[in-house]
Amino acid sequence: MLVASPTPDADMPRSRLAALLITALLGLQACGGGGDEAAGSGSSSGGGGSGGSTPTTPTTPGSPTTPTGADLTCGFANFQSEALRLINARRAAGASCGTRGSFAPAPALAWNAALANAAYGHSLDMATQNYFAHDSLDGRSLGTRVTAAGYNWSTVGENIAAGYATLPAVIDGWMTSDGHCANLMSASFTEVGLACARNGASTYGIYWTQNLARPR
Repeated sequence: MLVASPTPDADMPRSRLAALLITALLGLQACGGGGDEAAGSGSSSGGGGSGGSTPTTPTTPGSPTTPTGADLTCGFANFQSEALRLINARRAAGASCGTRGSFAPAPALAWNAALANAAYGHSLDMATQNYFAHDSLDGRSLGTRVTAAGYNWSTVGENIAAGYATLPAVIDGWMTSDGHCANLMSASFTEVGLACARNGASTYGIYWTQNLARPR
């Protein structure tokens, strides 16, 4: 996976990124090619592994969390409309995603509540249990979580991030990392859900999950 270390800045929080893509037709899981990014500290770690201490008892699998608006958005105003504006502006402009190639302008994504709920459940789990990975500590994968939220997908991708303080900052972070940029720009996706969760006692403080998908 690709690892990037921005210029250290003592005032910046440590941040990480990871991207994943699953296509049902292949039945295989593959890394989206983005890797992790650590900002501020100048340190980084490969893969999508733990970003902090690992608890001894993982969360018990169950029905997806149904968040309130304030939960899902970390209290940011106009979260859904602003997320769609930022994402779709990038897609409308086209982008160069480094090693993943250049992407022509792509159609706008529609918001999907099931994808947002699945995203929130994963962000909350990472924040609560202090880890950073695409797979939940109880073994659930991206596809499992999205399906459990009630979304029947043919292709699904996930960008996760931690430590980014605002919506514009996390979108900018994803767009400057090849795999995350490719996920966000892919014309294969038609719908999106984005959520964040906070835990001041965790390693990164704030955890973001973006689920992108096309239904069957």
